[in-house]
Amino acid sequence: MRGGRRLLGGAAALAALAFLIALPHALKPYGIYLLSRWAVLAIAAVGLNLTLGYAGQVSLAQAAFVGIGAYATALMTTHGWPFWSALVAAGALAFAVGWALGYPALRVQHHYLAFVTLAFTTLAFLVFRNESWLTGGVYGINRIPRPSLLGWPTNAPIAYYYLCLAALLAVLAGTWWMIRSPWGRAFVALRENARRAISLGVDTRAYTLLSFAIGAALGGVAGAFYAPLVQFIDPASFTLQQSLELLLMVVVGGSGYFFGPLVGAVVAVLLPEWLRIADSYYLMSYAGLVMLLMVFCPTGILGLAERGWRALAHLLPAGGGAHALGREPQP
Repeated sequence: MRGGRRLLGGAAALAALAFLIALPHALKPYGIYLLSRWAVLAIAAVGLNLTLGYAGQVSLAQAAFVGIGAYATALMTTHGWPFWSALVAAGALAFAVGWALGYPALRVQHHYLAFVTLAFTTLAFLVFRNESWLTGGVYGINRIPRPSLLGWPTNAPIAYYYLCLAALLAVLAGTWWMIRSPWGRAFVALRENARRAISLGVDTRAYTLLSFAIGAALGGVAGAFYAPLVQFIDPASFTLQQSLELLLMVVVGGSGYFFGPLVGAVVAVLLPEWLRIADSYYLMSYAGLVMLLMVFCPTGILGLAERGWRALAHLLPAGGGAHALGREPQP
């Protein structure tokens, strides 16, 4: 039975991948751009899900890490550096800053930590806006080149979309491995009960720092792909509002669920565009739908799916519910 579930899950994943590969051929350039934006922001949301959903550390700083990666990539590529060097530098720089930001998490928790990360987001925004000698200030950086892959240019919208999709798949594969490694189990233990984790010999200090650093690094990687996507960045792209949008992706999709950020990114990036049929009321409709979802299903869309899965538990072996949807069980 377990092998059948795995086969069914694999078939569903392959069908979803085939759909994502074929879909852009039926879309206009703007639709392809939205798909690319979904893939890029999903990478950042996966990083935030590691920090918040798995390790239980509240962060409102993910947009700042996306901005760090985007500015690092823009500055390097516009000065002749290859994109792949800029990608590594963006991820490494965000990792280092995220590690440093993790230190307050060793002393404060919950809403106090949220205010610390909020202050950092504000600080990053002020640096992006005021240090014009480095970032271009309010005028930003434009003409950011798109990379080539083994001589294959990605200037065309569909080509760059496939590059972003490949990056998302690579991040998902690495994350899937990580959350099933001792690191992932330590993150879950940290989220559920830090004192119990200490009693079991888990170095909570190191894993708290790692949860921030790895989540931040994925935000930097997302920024590295975001800059060539839009080919122009300015401080307004990396404000608290963007951090809240990324937090929305994690919470609405299902915090702590492996596929939650992907579902949440669909809601945050694509749903507002689908609701444009409501004309000037589309943002009000979007806000109303999100509020209803949070009221009736605070565990997110995948949390709702889990409830349905459990309703069918008599058809499945024990333990097939949340874990089958990508949420790690409590240690």
